[in-house]
Amino acid sequence: MSHHPPTSREKAKPAGDEEATTVLNLGEFQGVETLTLSEAALVINALVAKRRNERKNVNEKDTLTKTIDYLDTFARFKEKESVEAVERLLGAQDKLHKFERAQLGSLCCETSEEAKYLIPSLSGKMSDDDLQEILDEMYKLMHR
Repeated sequence: MSHHPPTSREKAKPAGDEEATTVLNLGEFQGVETLTLSEAALVINALVAKRRNERKNVNEKDTLTKTIDYLDTFARFKEKESVEAVERLLGAQDKLHKFERAQLGSLCCETSEEAKYLIPSLSGKMSDDDLQEILDEMYKLMHR
């Protein structure tokens, strides 16, 4: 038996009451618009381009540069037309919460099983076949 105190600490509880499990509880973000990574990339890149064209001080700080790099790396849809088509496809799914639609559009899961594993709140909202159909359509748009 060791006489040393334990070296681990209790895991701190997350601040706020947000939870994205089988039941969505987004706290203060409940009604907030949610963007996919591809939509966020379009918005930020358009804003930076507009400021450069107007010769305004873009003030590209390290955080902005890193955010743009992250979005350029992980945004699955690079063309504006594809981003808009995915938004229309997911926006038509009124059974889904905005957060769930944004997660689907950012994660681009290959199977409905994977989507329901990564986004547990999808369970029971639509059939696996319907979800797979949406994922297949998104896949087609990703490879345009």
